[in-house]
Amino acid sequence: EERDVQTSEEEMLKFMGLMNSTWVIDGHDIVTAFDLSSFKTVIDLGGCSGALARELAKEYPSSTVTVLDLPAVVQTAQRHFAQQDDTICFQEGDFFEGEIPPADLYILARIIHDWKEDKNLKLLKKIHTACHPGGGVLIAEALLFENRRGPTMVQMFSLNMLVQTEGKEHPPSHYTRLLTDAGFRDVQVCRTGKSYDAILALK
Repeated sequence: EERDVQTSEEEMLKFMGLMNSTWVIDGHDIVTAFDLSSFKTVIDLGGCSGALARELAKEYPSSTVTVLDLPAVVQTAQRHFAQQDDTICFQEGDFFEGEIPPADLYILARIIHDWKEDKNLKLLKKIHTACHPGGGVLIAEALLFENRRGPTMVQMFSLNMLVQTEGKEHPPSHYTRLLTDAGFRDVQVCRTGKSYDAILALK
């Protein structure tokens, strides 16, 4: 049993390391895709090691940035990825099942593609309710083109997703519809030209 726990922690650490390096490489493009300086309280839902949140805090020093993730993830992040003068906070929670604290901006980076549409819609509606008026949600995903062809890298992601979880990658129109159905407006899409693109929608 103890060995299983150790194995699962090693697996989680490996996954978190991967996510960490992803956002160390691509995070700056995501947080600068739009001007986010007006959002003073930011919560990165499922923010894992905090790498993307740190990029945001570095770019917008007057914003308070919190990572909300499952207790096991937060504890691992604080043990292995915390920085001495950390610019971000961590909070334990389950944003699918539990409460979502109020904030100006919520980040969903590589979360939406993991789940089926009804689950995502429920989550986005929950975020919309918790969100301060004038606030919004920033989504980071690998976007397919509207004709659902390419980029090849994204098609590979999509195939990989279907094998591993319930979800898949989508073109921008899918996210626009999902966000609009959840009550958001002014959906903007920014293709970064890197592995991940950014979508911003306002309440």
